[in-house]
Amino acid sequence: MTTSSIGAGWRGRLDTDPTVMVLLRHGVTDNTVRKLFCGSGGSDPGLNDEGRAQAARAAAWIARHHQVDAVVSSPLQRTQDTAGFVARELGLDVAIEDGVAEAGFGDWDGHTFAEIMERWPDEMSAWLGSTAVAPPGGETFDAVYERVVAARDRIVETYAGKTVVVTSHVTPIKMMVRHALGAPMSAIHTLELAPASISTVVWWPDALPSVRNFSVVPE
Repeated sequence: MTTSSIGAGWRGRLDTDPTVMVLLRHGVTDNTVRKLFCGSGGSDPGLNDEGRAQAARAAAWIARHHQVDAVVSSPLQRTQDTAGFVARELGLDVAIEDGVAEAGFGDWDGHTFAEIMERWPDEMSAWLGSTAVAPPGGETFDAVYERVVAARDRIVETYAGKTVVVTSHVTPIKMMVRHALGAPMSAIHTLELAPASISTVVWWPDALPSVRNFSVVPE
């Protein structure tokens, strides 16, 4: 990578526009409040009253700060609910992208961390020790990373040079930010992402991406 290519990520380019990805985590559900593992293939809850209020605040914040061209959502109900607030605020439709769905937690879905440690202690220890290990019946973090990067490529190709709101979940958003930073996989364990928070990544077509913000909670 040349010096000019690296610098373009922060100084901008006169002859090309980046794709701006506004990553919005969904608002809370009853499962979020209870701190349950809740991934793809589980009960698929929608937002509760608090989550709907959070999504409305996030939609208003995005409308104030961005000129948005498209809204893309994970297929899960809580993200579609959240995306609906944004789409109505902006007068846009919602496109579904399966690649930004939450990780599949398999048999652990619907259980707390403490319950899993009690019932599956060896499996949990192995999962915590390696991103190549999946929960029983679930999905590895390595596999999540690969599908998130593939989703990123599709979104950037489809909406090149535009601003896109992507409503997703903790794991995929962390993976997207990790990819932008070029950080090791271990970085996902050091990132804390609040419900209905916004993280913004700018993808330049000829330079390194830049992370503008992370886990901003609209008020």
